[in-house]
Amino acid sequence: MTTSLVFYGLLGIASTVAAFAVNRRLFSGAQAGPVSLLEGVYYAVGVCSLLLGWYFNVRYVHLYGHRASYVNYTKMLFSNWAADSAAQDYTIVNLVLLPLWTITDGRRRGLRWAWIFFVMSLFTSLAFSVAFFLAFMERQRRYNRSLAPSSTA
Repeated sequence: MTTSLVFYGLLGIASTVAAFAVNRRLFSGAQAGPVSLLEGVYYAVGVCSLLLGWYFNVRYVHLYGHRASYVNYTKMLFSNWAADSAAQDYTIVNLVLLPLWTITDGRRRGLRWAWIFFVMSLFTSLAFSVAFFLAFMERQRRYNRSLAPSSTA
């Protein structure tokens, strides 16, 4: 099962690298400037979420061995009424709202491949993907502002 962790880890890295690669204009040149405090907080929260999530995922895979799978993981999310409540929220946010939000808002603001954040969430964590989407949107906002014609005449 360590193979599956490596496989999903590589997919998480690949989707994250893809997000940066297709939006590299936001990170090169002076248009968006250096990382802002807010953007930095988003990155830090995302990385902390990723580390915590992977800690628990590694423990899950080692505990359940060959039974560890997306199907088993999802079934285990719904193990009692309290977990059921949190799991339905998580599932709806991750599978319905995140793609709708990132794709529509990302496109409106000019973010390239906005759908990659949904893909990223499948291999990293929901919080990581949301945090990085928010950081990219903060950078995109500054980038767009730098391209807007000056209103001083």
